[in-house]
Amino acid sequence: MKFPRFLNNICGATALEFGMTAPAFVLLMIAIVQGGLIFWTQLGLQQGVEMGARCASVNTILCNSTSAVQTYAAQATYGVNPPASTFSVAWNLPCGTQVSASYAFPIISNYFAAATLQAQSCFPK
Repeated sequence: MKFPRFLNNICGATALEFGMTAPAFVLLMIAIVQGGLIFWTQLGLQQGVEMGARCASVNTILCNSTSAVQTYAAQATYGVNPPASTFSVAWNLPCGTQVSASYAFPIISNYFAAATLQAQSCFPK
């Protein structure tokens, strides 16, 4: 029994293998980039709450109200431009002044659910 000639032809094998593996590779690259952006945003939020709590405890002239601390913390976040309402301030706690942040990080440009990132810092007086 002889096989037809087209069954032995392997000219399109590379294109077929690429077509089968490319979607998985692209999804993996997107996941790596999104993971890096989430970590970068988390670091930025943590920087903002730490600087806001420190300003509220140390620099009472500049950060003398809740709105001033929120604005300072929003400006101290690097790589992220959250609104000042992202931050909340609690005064006179046993640990000092506590600044917290809750930020909704959009995953793949708002096409999927957002991941909520949270950061918190307390600085003694």
